[in-house]
Amino acid sequence: MNKIGWDAKALVLTALILMTACHNSDQVREARSTASPVAHSSLASEERSLVAHTYNSGFALAHDSYNGISSASDGNIYYILSSEDINTGAQMYSYDPAGKITHLGDLTEISGEKGLKAIPQGKSHVAFSEYGNKLYFATHIGYYTKRNGMELYPVPPQGYEPYPGGHFLSYDLKTGQFENYVTAPHAEGIIAMAADGPRGRLYGLTWPTGYFIYYDLKTKKLKDLGRTSALGESVRGAEYRTLCRSLALDPSDGSVYFTTSEGNIYRYRYDIDGIEKVLGDNMRRDYFGVYDPTSMGTMGYNWRQTVWYAPEKMVYGVHGNSGYLFRFDPSKQRLETLDRITSLPSQRSGMNDEFSYGYLGFKLGPDGRTLHYLTGGPVYLNGKRVAGTKSAATGGAKGVEDLHLVTYDIPSLRYVDHGAIFFENGQRPSYVNSIAIGTDGSVYFLSRITEGGKTRTDLCSIKGPFSTQ
Repeated sequence: MNKIGWDAKALVLTALILMTACHNSDQVREARSTASPVAHSSLASEERSLVAHTYNSGFALAHDSYNGISSASDGNIYYILSSEDINTGAQMYSYDPAGKITHLGDLTEISGEKGLKAIPQGKSHVAFSEYGNKLYFATHIGYYTKRNGMELYPVPPQGYEPYPGGHFLSYDLKTGQFENYVTAPHAEGIIAMAADGPRGRLYGLTWPTGYFIYYDLKTKKLKDLGRTSALGESVRGAEYRTLCRSLALDPSDGSVYFTTSEGNIYRYRYDIDGIEKVLGDNMRRDYFGVYDPTSMGTMGYNWRQTVWYAPEKMVYGVHGNSGYLFRFDPSKQRLETLDRITSLPSQRSGMNDEFSYGYLGFKLGPDGRTLHYLTGGPVYLNGKRVAGTKSAATGGAKGVEDLHLVTYDIPSLRYVDHGAIFFENGQRPSYVNSIAIGTDGSVYFLSRITEGGKTRTDLCSIKGPFSTQ
């Protein structure tokens, strides 16, 4: 019996499927839940159905991660644990589903900056992109100057050099060798990335100012196309804009799409090597909410995370603050809202989730048709929802919440909330903004884990709803 008082056997063997009609008659919504009551917790806990296994990668300094995890063609899970320590960079690992964790390297050293005594490469804010047996990724800042709860571009302490800028990197799956390609301009980190393998391009959006850049693997040249969204997150006031965290690549013509907090959609055109505003549609939807693009603490009208869905040649994405699923058709320049894919407890409460930017854990599964989404759910104590206490301006979690796995089958429009996730000791995962789906359907993510009175971020996994083992 664990701390929450659940019977583990009942947890596995007892399930109740609730089905609710949606706005589309072809769509099914369901939630798997246990029938066992919980004395102290919540609607979300009453629907608890998934137990997460935690791992120890041996990096006690590991801090919150955003993206930084992917499955690869060799069957392994690759992930990066962030660091906010001035003397320690982020660390990269691989996990073999047979049970072995391997430390692959330190991002600062891989970037050629060992011994520089500069602000380190403390984070990778992007998912890995695989092409030609290589994983492409980018580095970002992990050490910040903090003021009023905000993470600002770092001012180096005495005796340290400034942050050199993020790097485009690759890891060879066959040889185990890293390659360092180029450093981002303006000494900024790389907060979003898209890789176009066939055309040999690595695209990035820098933080905090928001320059759109790309590196050509064939010519070995970097190009800077300038700022994309006022002064980005480098200032406060009228020129502040929250930056897009997801670059959507259209592999058919090499276009790269991104958004601004005002709700505009922009397109980098490979054929003309320039950026243009999409005139056919935008992200401004009443369903998404109403936002002041100069205000901090939300993503505004930016999309939060996107994937390319090849059968329809469309971008599928989620608007972070509202949790609405949408699709964007590049050929028609049209955006359609589809469904709110927040957890069922969130929908019933009618309230936004506690993570003020929304969630990055959104990805297609191995079947190429089922979206997997790790999202929040309200916690209830004595029948009352626990409201957040932190200011939305902090851009993080405003309060405690559950973590739910939601899947959405695109062809059938079938939404399923598989329930809240708990660790084996009954604790809740927290600060989860990452996801990878293994070849067997297992779902992996990076979460805060507290053991022995100490908290770190580390790898976790659950047996997914489509697991083959």
